[in-house]
Amino acid sequence: MIGSVLQVIVGLGLLNVWLLRRESATAYRGGDAKNLKEEFATYGLPAPMFYVVGGLKIACGALLLVGLAFAPVVLPAAAVVAVLMLGAVAMHLKVGDPVSKYVPAALMLAMSVAICVISRV
Repeated sequence: MIGSVLQVIVGLGLLNVWLLRRESATAYRGGDAKNLKEEFATYGLPAPMFYVVGGLKIACGALLLVGLAFAPVVLPAAAVVAVLMLGAVAMHLKVGDPVSKYVPAALMLAMSVAICVISRV
């Protein structure tokens, strides 16, 4: 039950950020970025990384939701999200963001790791 709840939270959270709020300014964007593309530039990442990471996050978000009905996709999707969120936290640290800016990424990392552990049981 808790695994399913976490899948919904992480899955919808990723889809929200990457499909609905991609162009929106939030308090959690790295540096002074006003949208996701600016955030990737702030981190010094090459432009194609925006599309690679975005594609992975959208796909994994969708797979976590699909995993509610088809469990074999849950562990790989959650593992990829965990790696990406570890990278997100590292990027926030790289640019010297305050902890408040990377709390969402850290929480998504923790939830993704929990999904991995739960899905293996």
